[in-house]
Amino acid sequence: MRQIISHFTDDDLYKFTMCCAVIENYPRTRVKYKFNDRDNTVYPPGFADELHRQIEMLENVVITDDEVEFMRRRCRYIPAWFYSFLKGFRYKREWVRVEQDKEGHLSVEFEGCWSCTILLEVKVLAIISELYYMMTGESAMLDYDAHYRRSAEKARRLIEAGCVFSDLGTRRRASFEAQDVAVRAMKECRDSMSSGAGRFIGTSNVYLAMKYDLTPVGTMAHELVCAVAGMYGPQMANHLVMEMWARTYRGALGTFLYDTYGWRIFSLNFSEDYANMFKGLRVDSGDNYRELDMIVEKYRSLNIDPRGKQIVFSNGLDVDEAIAVNNYARGKCIPSFGIGTHFTNDFPGVKPMNIVVKLLAVKITESWPFYCLTCKLSEDHGKYTGDPRTVRRFLEALDLPVPEEIQK
Repeated sequence: MRQIISHFTDDDLYKFTMCCAVIENYPRTRVKYKFNDRDNTVYPPGFADELHRQIEMLENVVITDDEVEFMRRRCRYIPAWFYSFLKGFRYKREWVRVEQDKEGHLSVEFEGCWSCTILLEVKVLAIISELYYMMTGESAMLDYDAHYRRSAEKARRLIEAGCVFSDLGTRRRASFEAQDVAVRAMKECRDSMSSGAGRFIGTSNVYLAMKYDLTPVGTMAHELVCAVAGMYGPQMANHLVMEMWARTYRGALGTFLYDTYGWRIFSLNFSEDYANMFKGLRVDSGDNYRELDMIVEKYRSLNIDPRGKQIVFSNGLDVDEAIAVNNYARGKCIPSFGIGTHFTNDFPGVKPMNIVVKLLAVKITESWPFYCLTCKLSEDHGKYTGDPRTVRRFLEALDLPVPEEIQK
């Protein structure tokens, strides 16, 4: 079977920006990640073997001079030393354990130095998604000409509605070609339109940004806050990460993902200095309208005009929801939208996979004899991830209600 990932920067920007921050601040930290299929999918026989082979082939994927030059030019906030690290970086199969039980359910775990294993998540998820459709035969249902037309129409509607938007669809795309076609369609639609207040600003996929001369977009993910919370506790994890991020990037990449442990604890950590320093926040869970109202209220309580702050919405959006939120947010903030699966895995008769990889445990150095478990809570109870006892412990530490299913 052909190699699915063949470009080093066929990955989301936030993995590189977080990797850089981890090396600067937690160079000896070790972590464990765990794959979670929320739909409990039964995978075809031999899936784990082929997935392991695809991961082995990642060992031959290295960054090219063209990729480095593009990132130097378009990601000026990343320090020069980081590219020396990337040039010497090699994936290792030993970091990953893949198993498949007799019913066909898939188990994938990563373990190793945080600064290395951090670059596995997106690639492995993209491999699993595309490989599943290949091995089930559903890839034959992917009509890329029709996908181009649908993608261009989505872009047209968003631009005409005044939405500023980007593609965040690498992790659960139907295939590399599906994301490639979607990004090309949206760029060509943008370039051909002479009217419309919105704009397509780029993609999280660094390789496709290079291919189509777009802006790579993204900042950070929940794992950064989860890891710090595992080491030091969830109460001040957001504060510690904001401090670290500001120290690393000195004001660049100033959109903070706040919902790892919900709005309440983040709001307590979000002091006036950080509210002024960061250019905005990202809404990735909860009710978009309620979250926006709480953000606006918080900025106003700090005597900061929220109309000058960017709020990025990325919570399972489609075109209709993005337009509705944009209309609601207009005049309250500077709204923008990151849309993933709806752009890169929208094919009739094909169900997008509901898969994630989440940080499970962390230890600050390799010399520690034990790991500290961690979890993610977010604003959606159904998206809590982690060991139930750890979830309960974090909820109690944050004085949050413990759902009945976790109390058992």
